[in-house]
Amino acid sequence: MRFTFNKQEKLKSRKLIERLFTEGKSISCYPLKLIYLKVEHDSNFTVQAGVSVAKRKVNLAVNRNRIKRLMREAYRKNKHLIYEGIKFKYIFMFLYLDEKEQKYVFIEEKMINLIEKFLKKLD
Repeated sequence: MRFTFNKQEKLKSRKLIERLFTEGKSISCYPLKLIYLKVEHDSNFTVQAGVSVAKRKVNLAVNRNRIKRLMREAYRKNKHLIYEGIKFKYIFMFLYLDEKEQKYVFIEEKMINLIEKFLKKLD
């Protein structure tokens, strides 16, 4: 498996995002929250994922963008855990809940915990 996060893996469809927030289930591992939904999408990849940081929580765009970069990197490096454990197609949205920026090591650790929680919930 290649450790990339290319365009087809990114959740871009407004309809899917809207459906995700209305019908999706969530798991939390502070400061990250995962909203997921089992849905058939037209991507070649099993999972389409997006990241979001609330403007209300982190005011400066520079900081929001950095947090999103760190979250995408943590997902990119650990998505193999998801692909090994699921059979159906899903859409994900990772939300950042904290008001201050955390170190990458902390975010990656929480991302792994969140993925493991998700996989346990599926079983």
